[in-house]
Amino acid sequence: MGVPERTPGALHKSDRASGLSKRSRRVPTRAEAKLWKGLRRLEIQDTHFRRQAPIGTYVVDFICHSARLIIEVDGGVHALDQVALRDFERETWLKGRGYRVLRVSNDEVMSDITSVLERIVAALSADTPTPTPPRKGEGL
Repeated sequence: MGVPERTPGALHKSDRASGLSKRSRRVPTRAEAKLWKGLRRLEIQDTHFRRQAPIGTYVVDFICHSARLIIEVDGGVHALDQVALRDFERETWLKGRGYRVLRVSNDEVMSDITSVLERIVAALSADTPTPTPPRKGEGL
């Protein structure tokens, strides 16, 4: 028997993403460290956040699988066109797998962590609609 093929776009971890996530957990940015401290204090039932988690070929800053919520902490580099394009492609891939992506800036985290945590709590509380497949004969 050969090695089973991986489904394109599956949520498996890539070796590269796993290595990047381990390095990123060891040396977080100041904003990521501050947000992680705040997330760990949240007491919301059935939520568990992971930091610097590999998902597919990507590494996301924070993820709550049960709520299908990803939080990305963005520095100034994310305003550059080519980085914004990569962010868009990445977000499209993640959304295609049923995840919501909440982006916050480093500045927001550092200057007003309370508001950032309130936005996260609101996102966790929001209903996550499950896509309804088209009926037979409808759609593409």
